[in-house]
Amino acid sequence: MRVLHVITGLGVGGAELQLRLLLRHLPVDCDVVTLTGPGTVATGLVADGVRVVHLGMTGNRDLSALPRLVRLIRDGGYDLVHTHLYRACVYGRLAARLAGVRAVVATEHSLGDTQMEGRPLTAGVRALYLAGERLGSTTVAVSPTVAGRLRRWGVPAPRIEVVPNGVDLDRFAFDPVRRLRTRHRLGVPDDAYVVGGIGRLVPGKRFDVLVRALSRLPRDCWLLLVGGGPEERLLRRTSREAGVADRVLLTGERPSLHDGSPGPDLPSLASAMDVLASPSPEEAFGLAVVEGLAAGLPVLYASCPAIEDLPRQAAPAARYVSGGEEEFVRVLAELRAAGPAPRHPPEAARHYCITHSAAQLMHVYTTAVGHSLPPASALQGVSSV
Repeated sequence: MRVLHVITGLGVGGAELQLRLLLRHLPVDCDVVTLTGPGTVATGLVADGVRVVHLGMTGNRDLSALPRLVRLIRDGGYDLVHTHLYRACVYGRLAARLAGVRAVVATEHSLGDTQMEGRPLTAGVRALYLAGERLGSTTVAVSPTVAGRLRRWGVPAPRIEVVPNGVDLDRFAFDPVRRLRTRHRLGVPDDAYVVGGIGRLVPGKRFDVLVRALSRLPRDCWLLLVGGGPEERLLRRTSREAGVADRVLLTGERPSLHDGSPGPDLPSLASAMDVLASPSPEEAFGLAVVEGLAAGLPVLYASCPAIEDLPRQAAPAARYVSGGEEEFVRVLAELRAAGPAPRHPPEAARHYCITHSAAQLMHVYTTAVGHSLPPASALQGVSSV
């Protein structure tokens, strides 16, 4: 089976890194097309031996990208097209059908209650999404919570499959030697209590809550934020204003899979932490929290469908924090006072093993190819694009 993955961009982000991890475990021949900037993840994919094509799309309304994508799909002889992220789903589904590929799968990575990939869920966004969805075979939701949101939007339940994001448990396994080496490299004292945050530095992640909480915690507490994004300058300024700039470390973008980049990768950084905190109030899955669990960390979250969709006993060290700064200060102080616990991944982390997710996605692929869509009458007359 030959599969083409179409994704909006390949900078460091949850969907992009998840795609790279999946391709390492899918037993099919895969190529990748990125509509916009290739970024760091594209470099990693190429290092893995994956063919990556940059379409050079200049904006959301660059319609010249559509015929180029159609030709690429036709020339590639693909059995299935798999799209990721909103813009790629809009263009990729249509291009696949115009190119004659009838097995079209899309993964919905980032659908929240009020936003999708940071954009408000307006009537126009929803209408365009649903129009494109009808051109596909299956829409994959990364959690039952997202599946429920899709059904409420109007996507028919039989067209939805749940395939959760996955983590590489072996790579995230806690290593005390790696912990010390990473702390030394970062300049963090061996006995410091390190609060970690993982994710894009964007307003929705609310990492400013953790910066302000740090200012009310003892001096041996540090904050390690792993990720890059437009909020980095603001977070640095907030750290200075709160008087904790000397105890806040921002690593910038870090790929979660080793690709030769200098410095520690995400599993090493997770080993250096004592707790993982996610103050984001709206998530589609909560991959950072699951990665924290895989590293054996206690985790605090304001929203995490990956945990909320499982029985409580599956993640006993996961704790829902309903409030803002005040509540995070209180709970973090409690955890610090309790001292370290054994670093073993709970059942929830094993539930999201990447090999299991890849096997579920292969089932979706084989079903889609075996029951491909009939020609779409709505596309008649435009197949010459």
